[in-house]
Amino acid sequence: MTTSIPIGVTVNGADHEFAAPLSVRELLDRLELPTKGIALAVDGAVFPKSRWDEPVGRGWAIEVLTAVQGG
Repeated sequence: MTTSIPIGVTVNGADHEFAAPLSVRELLDRLELPTKGIALAVDGAVFPKSRWDEPVGRGWAIEVLTAVQGG
């Protein structure tokens, strides 16, 4: 019997744990976060949308950033 190790990540300062591997796009869907009009940073570095189908790494610190109008 194979036991999977949960994947723990932090999103916008909140800790989350997932039983199975998932992509960045699936993570956003699961957490009901928008997928349009946002930018992502992983461990302080920009994470381009072209990589959102890659699996989320264990221990990642993800920030979901939205554009705000005004000055």
